[in-house]
Amino acid sequence: MKVKEPISEFIDYMYPNTSEIILGDTLSHIKKMDNGRFDLIITSPPYNIGKEYETKTSIEKYLELQEKVIRELVRVSSDNGSICWQVGNYVEKGEIFPLDIFYYQIFKKLGLKLRNRIVWHFGHGLHARNRFSGRYETLLWFTKTDDYIFNLDDVRIPSKYPGKRYFKGPKKGQISGNPKGKNPSDIWEIIIKDWETGLWDIPNVKSNHPEKTAHPAQFPVELVERCVLALTNKDSWVLDPYAGVGSTAIASLKNYRNSIGIEKGKEYVKIANERIEKLKEGNLKLRPINKPIHKPKPNDKIAKIPEEWKSLYKEV
Repeated sequence: MKVKEPISEFIDYMYPNTSEIILGDTLSHIKKMDNGRFDLIITSPPYNIGKEYETKTSIEKYLELQEKVIRELVRVSSDNGSICWQVGNYVEKGEIFPLDIFYYQIFKKLGLKLRNRIVWHFGHGLHARNRFSGRYETLLWFTKTDDYIFNLDDVRIPSKYPGKRYFKGPKKGQISGNPKGKNPSDIWEIIIKDWETGLWDIPNVKSNHPEKTAHPAQFPVELVERCVLALTNKDSWVLDPYAGVGSTAIASLKNYRNSIGIEKGKEYVKIANERIEKLKEGNLKLRPINKPIHKPKPNDKIAKIPEEWKSLYKEV
């Protein structure tokens, strides 16, 4: 009779890489880390908008603290490494301060080079009253040197015209494309057409999202996964200095990378570790990569104009 392998051995076989979530202050823990350890640092830092895990302060003091953190992150990133910094907007008295613009100055001052400014679009969020409702955030991809990891073949998209050929010159008649696909643009629409048209149209983690936890601003695994695939190699080390509920750790483990996360919220660390264990056991609910965003059918009740509104519409 065949003896079943222990679950722990099965887990180690499926996800052999290391993952650790550290409870504590980000800056204090990063200062203890070795130079050049991480090939990718990716995070969504606090936006200073007064959420339960933030202490809201002036934008000047907020950026001053973040610069201290970023300085240490540059130190612990490898010479071939990247830093991906995903941010939205800081709002004060109804005025918008686009954080990516402020952060760009900090990273540039520390000698990093911006490779792409990626737009992440999502369809749901808070509705504004005195301005248009915000439905995007930006991800800044910086590198430490010009010799950085970029696995283009891992993120290529199908060519629109695979049979296209050169029509003149020394290569006339030869196929002009790459058999593995083409290079996606710097703004990606990865859900609808598999990174083809350029917009990162990934749903944010709201109440009906399969990854939803108690965290009010949860990072979707799918967003992290694309950066992990493109900007690291197998067995690379990935760091998330504001780990939240462990989305970076999950994206890293899924793709055979090692990861460390730092999170000051005890409850979020607990949730992150529970999610990691569920991943290893095969029980973690995740939104499949490149799954099309749900669109209601015309006959769905939720998509129809309510009877109460019909008198407000004029016939065209």
